[in-house]
Amino acid sequence: MVKNYNKTLIACYLGFITQAITANFAPLLFLTFHTSYGISLGKIAFISTAFFFTQLLVDFFCAKFVDRIGYRKSVVASEVLSALGLIGLAFLPQVLPDPYVGIMVSVIIYAIGSGLIEVLVSPIVEACPFENKDSVMSLLHSFYCWGSVGVILLSTVFFSIFGIEHWRILACIWALVPLYNIYNFATCPIERLTDDGDGLSIGQLFKIPMFWVSIVLMICAGACELSMSQWASAYVESALGLSKTIGDIVGPCLFAVAMGISRVFYGKYGDKIDLMKFMLGSGILCFICYLLVSTAGNPVFGLIGCILCGFSVGIMWPGTISISSLRIPLGGTAMFALLAMAGDLGGSIGPSIVGVVTQAAGDNLQSGMLVGCVFPIILIVSICALKFFKLRRE
Repeated sequence: MVKNYNKTLIACYLGFITQAITANFAPLLFLTFHTSYGISLGKIAFISTAFFFTQLLVDFFCAKFVDRIGYRKSVVASEVLSALGLIGLAFLPQVLPDPYVGIMVSVIIYAIGSGLIEVLVSPIVEACPFENKDSVMSLLHSFYCWGSVGVILLSTVFFSIFGIEHWRILACIWALVPLYNIYNFATCPIERLTDDGDGLSIGQLFKIPMFWVSIVLMICAGACELSMSQWASAYVESALGLSKTIGDIVGPCLFAVAMGISRVFYGKYGDKIDLMKFMLGSGILCFICYLLVSTAGNPVFGLIGCILCGFSVGIMWPGTISISSLRIPLGGTAMFALLAMAGDLGGSIGPSIVGVVTQAAGDNLQSGMLVGCVFPIILIVSICALKFFKLRRE
């Protein structure tokens, strides 16, 4: 029987859209949680921290145990947990005595699902017999970007038409995506990257110098992406004087569009482009964007830098995964999990550093972004190091 790997690809596309829903929906409701339930802004800020910290724990768990559990069981569980978390978000705050506990329980449940998706989807696609896998991987990761854009825009439209007080209905509507995808992952062909016992252990991976370079690159990729995207709305609001709604659309939304365009571009033309050169050029563009955002006297130029930064970071995450898979073919699930953990770590510490420096500079966001220039600099050095390992291997 001929296996339909396109069905696997579609399931993985929807997997990344599911992850985008879980990552972007709750932040749209932070102010609503504050006003409706009387939850302090300090507690609300911890919701995002709990989401990313849970993903980090799941990344580490996957590195140790997913091979024993199996890809199919784990990825189906990711969709089940994502759906349960979104549905729980609609009901648990009303059912439990403390609404904040209900929100946190729901967020942690779908964060576990999101973490499993992040680790499993890339190796599932990598194990499929596709040609030009680096192009396929880039196109795959673009669906997180399109999912983010869809969540922000469609949720904004829903709130404008029906009112934000009906957000619980929308949470259940978004849960339909992972619920539908349970069937896809349960029935599509799923291969393994390595045979049982052939994959490298965590200790063996840490003995490979190139793997450490990939880890550093993933940390910087996560820091470059999240530092700009999470502060984009605040930057647009303060620099251009726009409303929060418009700021979300002009800032994070256009950033995600540019990042998606970058991944689709390489996905379409990757067979004609040297991946290392494209990553190096993107790293240089990323540094220029951070410099432009942090020093531009004209806010319009700063906005252009913010949007172009999305294009510059688009290739970094999938590109690093593709290079690592090619150069460390026995890396297995442990390698993908640790790379995802490094990206999440960068996505956690990057925005925090920008925020701390911004506060120390008297709430001057441009000063915080200037310090953020260090991330693309280290990223460029890491890409050059990867090129060195590639040349030495050849």
